[in-house]
Amino acid sequence: MPYTRSQGWELLKRYNQDPFHLRHAVTVEAVMGWFARELGYGEEEPFWRMVGLLHDLDFEQYPEQHCLKSQEIMEREGLDPRLIRAAASHGWGLTVDIKPEHEMEKVLFAVDELTGLIWAAALMRPSKSTKDMELKSLKKKYKDKKFAAGCSRNVIQQGAQLLGWELDELLERTLAAMRDCEDEIAAQTTES
Repeated sequence: MPYTRSQGWELLKRYNQDPFHLRHAVTVEAVMGWFARELGYGEEEPFWRMVGLLHDLDFEQYPEQHCLKSQEIMEREGLDPRLIRAAASHGWGLTVDIKPEHEMEKVLFAVDELTGLIWAAALMRPSKSTKDMELKSLKKKYKDKKFAAGCSRNVIQQGAQLLGWELDELLERTLAAMRDCEDEIAAQTTES
């Protein structure tokens, strides 16, 4: 049974109340939609977006069982097994052994941590925005291991490798996605 966006949002909010986690989910949702269009999967955009929205469904309540508990919750909700697998695959090598195989799963794996780093970098800017951020500025923050230390550079690098992209290409494309989606993300997070 396909889930509507509002059903997905309600499910997410059942397990997540922290505005930071909700904003991260909406950010990854929008970025996944951008990549679906960019990479030629436009007809699958709603699916890519739902995977992005629900990828951290269990993180707030079950951080030690991240990507494990979400599979149980999603199965109980009757969600598409492809969605369950895709969302769980971003925990590959950490909590699950579900390797990202489809291009969408690889994108999720690559951008999950990176969107957090980009947003943290944006908040340091006078504009508090990604819209005027340049790749050079992002690369400087990326190289500073103390900046946004919770965002794993190893996972980001591994994600670029899974996609067959240079790190700069992943940084540049994800920054472009976040610039393009910033207004949508702001609207989604202020409505809720």
